[in-house]
Amino acid sequence: MNPFAAIFFLACAIALMSVPRKWAPVALLVGCCYMTMGQGINLGGISLPIYRMLLLTGVVRVMVKGERLEGELNTIDKLIMWWGGWVFFASFFHEWSPGSGPVYAAGYIFNLVTIYFLMRIWCTDLHEVTGVIVLLAFLLAPIAIEMITEKIVKINQFSVFGGVPHDVAIREGKYRAQGPFRHPILAGTVGATCVPLFIGILKRHRLAGMVGIASGICMTLASASSGPVMSGLAGMFAVFMWRMRNLTKLARISAVVGYFALAIATGEPGYYVMKRIDISGGSTGYHRARLIDSAIEHLGEWWLFGTDYTRHWMATGVSFSPNHADITNYYLAFGVTAGLVAMFLVIAALITAFRWVGVVYRAHLEDSPSDSYLIWCLGAGLFAHATTSVSVSYFDQSLVFFWMNVAVISTMYSGHLAGKGFELEDSETAERGDMDRMYPQGAA
Repeated sequence: MNPFAAIFFLACAIALMSVPRKWAPVALLVGCCYMTMGQGINLGGISLPIYRMLLLTGVVRVMVKGERLEGELNTIDKLIMWWGGWVFFASFFHEWSPGSGPVYAAGYIFNLVTIYFLMRIWCTDLHEVTGVIVLLAFLLAPIAIEMITEKIVKINQFSVFGGVPHDVAIREGKYRAQGPFRHPILAGTVGATCVPLFIGILKRHRLAGMVGIASGICMTLASASSGPVMSGLAGMFAVFMWRMRNLTKLARISAVVGYFALAIATGEPGYYVMKRIDISGGSTGYHRARLIDSAIEHLGEWWLFGTDYTRHWMATGVSFSPNHADITNYYLAFGVTAGLVAMFLVIAALITAFRWVGVVYRAHLEDSPSDSYLIWCLGAGLFAHATTSVSVSYFDQSLVFFWMNVAVISTMYSGHLAGKGFELEDSETAERGDMDRMYPQGAA
């Protein structure tokens, strides 16, 4: 860790330990947004990049200050805990070597479980969630500016910290900016999936909303990748469905019917539609579709506890491991790590989160339509993450944004069960009319 990174970490850690609880997530997000995975320390075989050190600091804070979850353990909490327990158990059936085994699994579990539960503890109501989103909008603005600059000067300014290349990647003649993230797709995905959240605060925090939307779009475009663009479109589609929210059940049924109709029409599985999508040029959609086929073909190798070898699944591998193909699918990545149980537990958590968005937004639709709309937008952001996960595996600090989204939805539901209503602002009565005009309720 270089001196600047050490000072940066100390500043974030001190802030994390001293700020009021509702601002604690900001110190963590600062560390994720402005520092690469190249800075940190290694303790034997344990890697501690700065964002993981900040997670550890967050655990210390919670213990010292006696902070607790909002409400009792809910279904998603239990699913995440079961997931962590299963992954650790399954790790004993893997090789005890770098990238597998109990030590690797412990770090893998620590990242996801800690992010989720810290965000559950620190964001206890919609007012606090809104405050975090507002600050996130301004935090992403410098990243967006830097990524645009990358495309112009062809140099990644974050390369001074290591973990990211100095020269900007180029594909099909297009420069692909990545900022502090490990890959342009992940950088663009973070920007794209945050846009629905910024739309959700636009009514009450117009400046922050506009800055956040502009930053997210710039990050998406600067990455020059088809995946983030599709993530953004998925999120915007989900936001737009607010206008027709009474038709969501019909939309789900139509999606299933459409998937099988597409398979019949093309003569191949519906997920092969990915190979036909090429927005930025040079898309690897076929690889992503073929990966799903290969995972099914080799199901016997990984279904129970995962596997340490996938190199034979695909014609190409990855530079960082001679044993694996490029697992560009977040769901399959969980399966490769710990089998179908791990994958299904994550999917169950996401399904539960989507169901809870419906429960909570409907409960507050009449008394607080703008709050209800923000809850819907949180669901839209998660929808963008969930669809992205079919073609992207989160493997750097970007996973903080994924599990933060799940955590705040979980917290909203726990607050709802506890009868914790949302405090309306003085202007709420007037906003009801505005929201009705902007977003007709239809038959909801």
